[in-house]
Amino acid sequence: MSDDKSSNKAEKISNVVSKVLQLKESNPKVLFGAIGALVVVILILMMSGGSSVKKGLTEFKVGNISIGQTYELRGVNNRYDVKSTIRLVSVPGSLAAYDDTEAEDRKGGCKHMPQGTKVKVTQVQKAFKTTQFAEVEMLAGECAGHKGWTFIHNLK
Repeated sequence: MSDDKSSNKAEKISNVVSKVLQLKESNPKVLFGAIGALVVVILILMMSGGSSVKKGLTEFKVGNISIGQTYELRGVNNRYDVKSTIRLVSVPGSLAAYDDTEAEDRKGGCKHMPQGTKVKVTQVQKAFKTTQFAEVEMLAGECAGHKGWTFIHNLK
């Protein structure tokens, strides 16, 4: 019984192939036009797919930060690494400031502050047209009175 089905399928395939070859010989414009139309339809379907609702990474929303208000330093990844520190830099937008591959970079100077450090915002500034930085002043601990810049989304 399975031999009958496989031979039947083989006959159908050979019939289709022979008809396509006959069409190619008798009227090649119709054959190639049909193939081209099929390719165009497939391309249109591939390019136009999807809905207008984009489901991607959740965008972190930044609230209104007011100069003179008190906040806590909280990194956006603090759920995953509660021991992580918040890097403070001397100039907003310092790209090289986040390259702390040297062990010495983590020592002293009030550069890496623990999560939950109380700070007061003294200035807000944009860098790179969209990224906002805030200058903060430490309110407690050995770094009280020191200032540094951090991403505005590190303030809660």
